[in-house]
Amino acid sequence: MMDLTQKQWVKHSVFHPFEGFEDLRWKKGGSVLYASIVVLLWFVASILYNNAYGFQFFVSSEKLFSIVPYIVQTIALFLVWVVGNWSICTLLEGEGTMKRIYIYSAYALIPYVVSLYVKTLLSHVLIQDEAIFITCVSVIGTAWSVLLMFNAIKAVHQYSISKTILAIILTIVAMIIILILLVLLVALFQQVYVFVSSVYTEITYRVRV
Repeated sequence: MMDLTQKQWVKHSVFHPFEGFEDLRWKKGGSVLYASIVVLLWFVASILYNNAYGFQFFVSSEKLFSIVPYIVQTIALFLVWVVGNWSICTLLEGEGTMKRIYIYSAYALIPYVVSLYVKTLLSHVLIQDEAIFITCVSVIGTAWSVLLMFNAIKAVHQYSISKTILAIILTIVAMIIILILLVLLVALFQQVYVFVSSVYTEITYRVRV
């Protein structure tokens, strides 16, 4: 079987959606560093897409820039996907480790991430009558990444097609549950913080008096 560098493995995985991840698995290829770079590029692309998109296609209503929503929509969401998939596929006797899921899922995102950059660039050089080209880029990038993600999960866990579909559906359910729990946890910490802050304020006030 082929012996590729890490950069070549990325290219091979993206442009060979059906056998690329199988080859990646058997040769134990893939890099956490490259996967992390892809996720970081997704984060940057999301910021650019929402704040530097051509005004003739989209006008942002955001008055104050905050980096937190972009972290939640990209990095945090990706990590929840990895944890959710690992949790579900452990129960479904999947063979993938959390590290492998992280790498394969990140590689699968590459066409979608690239499409965000391309759409942002095209929004500055095209006119509204040519918006169909941006739509095509969006559809191709998204569909390509969906296909890659399906084959990535199938390869990393060595599932059949039907079991891969089931795993992805259950992963989405697990993600929703994890996100709900995280929201509840944040709300709980906020209440504890408010309580502790109120007690501290009351104590300092009485000490001064």
